[in-house]
Amino acid sequence: MKPLGFFTALIVILTMVTLGYAQEKRWTDEAELSFVDTGGNTEIRTLSAQNLLKYKFTEKLQEAWKIGALYGESDGEKNAESYFTELRTDYLFTERFYSFALGGFLRDEFAGIDSRYYVGPGIGYKFLIGPKHHLVGEAGVNWVKEEYTDHTDEAYVQGRAFAQYEYAFTDKNRFSQSLEYLYDFEDSDNYNLNSETALISALSDYLSLKASYVVKYDNEPVPETLEDTDTILGITLIVSF
Repeated sequence: MKPLGFFTALIVILTMVTLGYAQEKRWTDEAELSFVDTGGNTEIRTLSAQNLLKYKFTEKLQEAWKIGALYGESDGEKNAESYFTELRTDYLFTERFYSFALGGFLRDEFAGIDSRYYVGPGIGYKFLIGPKHHLVGEAGVNWVKEEYTDHTDEAYVQGRAFAQYEYAFTDKNRFSQSLEYLYDFEDSDNYNLNSETALISALSDYLSLKASYVVKYDNEPVPETLEDTDTILGITLIVSF
């Protein structure tokens, strides 16, 4: 998907959500937009966007669709490009205990991934439910199919463990820390760690500013010549509906 096509789709989604929101409070939407363009001695251009669309069917059943893209250039040469999408369904058994099923796609050629498909179930528990402290933990199993830029591929069963802590300073200002561990049951050396540290501050009822630091660690990158750690430091504008 090209950047123009992605942002066209994002605008269509936001329009649909706005219309649905006006009728009934079942839809919620959160869009993240970030753009950097420098000129002169160094020309750098970075564009990233994410959108999280949620729909609440009942008090217990909810679905979420997330899409995102990152594109970067340095002195006119592309040095970053990635796209992802994920669809997830959650079912609440109690106020704290829930199950979920998710499936998604990722493309990140600069990280060696031509395509990654994954799908699987999981369970979660809300250890802390507020009002200031929130803590959730999840465990699941995914079937994963990966194709790499060196023309190799593999399919395997993956374990997933996830935890996220959030502290609400106020109703609209919060700190969050998440950690995700992905483990290949067939190859113990093939695992990933993903972390995000974020501080979100409200500018208005609909706009917020997010400062975040993301770390992505791949213990066995393919091809082997790639770095095992990617980091992203970002300042992002969030639009909420």
